[in-house]
Amino acid sequence: MKQLAFPFLMVLLCLSTALSAQKTNIAQIRPTLNHIAVYVYDLQKQADFYHQVMYLDTIPEPFHDGRHVWFRIGPHSQLHLIQGAKMIVRHDINTHICFAVPNLQAFMEHLNQLGVAYQSWTGERHGITKRQDGVQQIYLQDTEGNWIEVNDDRF
Repeated sequence: MKQLAFPFLMVLLCLSTALSAQKTNIAQIRPTLNHIAVYVYDLQKQADFYHQVMYLDTIPEPFHDGRHVWFRIGPHSQLHLIQGAKMIVRHDINTHICFAVPNLQAFMEHLNQLGVAYQSWTGERHGITKRQDGVQQIYLQDTEGNWIEVNDDRF
């Protein structure tokens, strides 16, 4: 019995080590969001929108060529606006970026003060969509028609 126990323990030890190594490897290669790049037609209008409407702070960008504006959108995430689009392209609401705010009602009041239109998922003007998990959301578009969801998710 003791002769069988040692090989069995060795197999368990090897499996445990292999599983532990597998978890470590996955953790080392699992991607996290670094940035979103948006190719824009009018850089200044777009930059003003994201700064004044979305309250995003600009951060230094390495190019210094007048064609890039970068914003901080999370602890380790950025939004990069890049000048150069030849035209403004219509976008479907299904393609959007999403931001969460602590107080959706206060954000909607901010939009109302600025005269920025927003809607529910179904297109109801000034409407709010309530997801099945209770999160409330609104949708608006930047100056070039890119859709933005803003919700009150507490993640």
